Amino acid sequence: MLLRTLTAPLKRVTVCGPLDQEIDALTADSRETGEGKLFAAIRGTSIDGHRFTAEAISRGTPAILAESAPPENLPASTAWLHVPDSRSALAVMAAAFYEEPAGNLSLAGITGTNGKTTTAFLLHHIMKSAWHRAGLLGTILIDDGENQTPAKHTTPGAIELNAILAGFRDNACRGAVMEVSSHGIDQKRVHHIAFDAAVFTNLSQDHLDYHGTIGKYMETKASWFHELAADPQGKKPTAIINTDDARGNDLATSLAGKMPVIRYGFNVRCDFRANNFQQKASGMSFELTAKGKSFLVRAPLIGRFNAYNILAAISAASACGIKPRQATAALADSPQVPGRMENVGNAGGATVFVDYAHTPDALENACRTLKELDPRRLITVFGCGGDRDKGKRPLMAAAAALFSDVLIITSDNPRSEDPRAIIQDIEAGLPKKFAAISITDRAEAIDAALENSRSGDIILIAGKGHETYQQFADRSIDFDDRKKASLALRKRSLEIAEKRANPDSNF
Repeated sequence: MLLRTLTAPLKRVTVCGPLDQEIDALTADSRETGEGKLFAAIRGTSIDGHRFTAEAISRGTPAILAESAPPENLPASTAWLHVPDSRSALAVMAAAFYEEPAGNLSLAGITGTNGKTTTAFLLHHIMKSAWHRAGLLGTILIDDGENQTPAKHTTPGAIELNAILAGFRDNACRGAVMEVSSHGIDQKRVHHIAFDAAVFTNLSQDHLDYHGTIGKYMETKASWFHELAADPQGKKPTAIINTDDARGNDLATSLAGKMPVIRYGFNVRCDFRANNFQQKASGMSFELTAKGKSFLVRAPLIGRFNAYNILAAISAASACGIKPRQATAALADSPQVPGRMENVGNAGGATVFVDYAHTPDALENACRTLKELDPRRLITVFGCGGDRDKGKRPLMAAAAALFSDVLIITSDNPRSEDPRAIIQDIEAGLPKKFAAISITDRAEAIDAALENSRSGDIILIAGKGHETYQQFADRSIDFDDRKKASLALRKRSLEIAEKRANPDSNF
């Protein structure tokens, strides 16, 4: 594509050098620079891409996008694009390079602290039911309508994101759904993307190591909606907001008159409202009131928090042109989302669930949901990640202690921190008379939970969900809570069988 064509959508750019040259690829990685490529110099949190512009030019890179003025010795064959914000400009150019793929899709984006992945899976399931092919991009995987591949990031950078959306379009996907992280918003990864529906699930403490305060965290989330309202990219996007969440309600109020808003929740003032919620171990049901009609919703999911995820999915589907009746019918056989309240199995009458809950709010909701199933005891195993928001560690302990009968505190992804120090931070939030068990090794902690279980117990292994690794300071190892739990269940079943066969043994 001609560089002149790529720069045409930029509102503020000062050009030095030739624009009538072909650009074959865009990159923000200095190691990938060379002939036919445009290099975008990005100021990162630890590395400034502007340091590598000279190196990129020496490799024959024909175009540089930067926030600084061109050097005096710029080769005549090199184009220098001086812009106020490299991230925003790169997002616009990436969309142009892939011929505005979002414009050809009925696209929904989902943001919020908790529920993004489950809501995305549910909405994707609804879209496939209605349209046969739909794209999915999120924390766990990418589904391009033909193949599924593991995801590297919740929200990829602007170049990769537009390439993925172009793949959805080229594979004849009519619609797509993607998770939109706060990092993705702040770093302009979703800038200049044409959304039809923008979903806000909720907001609670997380990522404060990045945002600093929960107020700034919310400001980042809200900025995405206000940007869509101000610059809808030729569409009429609808905000889908959980207004039972206090910050969500404030967001909906701030958007009034700026863009269409659908409020969802259990509150009587919601546009998509749930009532008569009921659940059992096999799933849930509730009555949905929307657009002056009532619908019975049944889904093989548990937890009131999942009712909110279902409401979000149905509301977003409606904004994308899928009627509530069609959406509710599809949800009757909605898929198990990997590592989201996933029933791994049982042994000796004890049942094990694995869930990604890694925030205080999510952990409290997960524990409450399982406690409502009336187990003999709820045994909870969890930890907190290293090099992440330390302020939530004691809050996680307090949340888990609210509904757990037995609490085993262990490692999550310690990264560069001492696992024992992380556990001590967590323990600081325990109620005074609550005696938790601390086992640094996560595999041993899971084994201990099963070994001490009895018939009627429920075991929750929280924090890592779908993840298949565990990160330490010097290495990353294969580790999957679901696989480890399955092995522990098998071991426990054999022990119980042996004991029944030899009741007088000391086994």
